[in-house]
Formats: sequence, structure tokens, C-alpha cells
Amino acid sequence: RFLVKGGLAGAAVYVAYDQGLLGSGIEGAEALKKVQETLPPTIQEWTNYLGWEVRAAQLPSTPKFEFSFSDSWNKGVHRAMSALSVAPTRACEYTMEGWKYVKDLVK
Repeated sequence: RFLVKGGLAGAAVYVAYDQGLLGSGIEGAEALKKVQETLPPTIQEWTNYLGWEVRAAQLPSTPKFEFSFSDSWNKGVHRAMSALSVAPTRACEYTMEGWKYVKDLVK
């Protein structure tokens, strides 16, 4: 059972890597575009294969994403680095405020 689960997890990671999902934001955006182009014809093919009658009007259209993975990643990196760069200053400020609070309590 453990080997089966490990094999499935390994296969999932391999497929994600092979499709470019673990690469840069640009590769991820290209993979998303490829999925959006491939998914509706694939669904139609499977419904025809299984004998289900599905009209094109019944299938929902794929959502349009105006989302840049690379921009979001870069914003996150910039915010994290900004927080890390001001962390020593903030730690000193909070320490001084804490000492002042303790001194006021002791008076």
C-alpha cells in the first residue's frame, strides 16, 4: 500500500515537472493556457466515447484568467524581502517599547 501511494505521488510530481508546472511563472502560465485549449475538446471526446449526449451549450466555457503568475511571484518575493529588511529595526523598536512598558509597571 505504501509503495502504491509513493508511486502515485512520484508520478504526480513527474507529470507536474514534465508539464512545466514546477518551473518559472512563465512556464506555469503556458501550461495553464495549454490546459484551457485542451480541456473542452477532451471532454467532448470522452462524452462521445461513453455515449453521453452533451451539447456544446451544456458545457461551461473555460474561465478566462487575467492573472500573471510571474508578477504575483515577484510581488511576493519583494514583500518578503522588504519584511526581512525592516525586521531588525522593528525588533529594536518593539524591544524598546517593551522595556518602557515594564519600567512603567515597576514604578
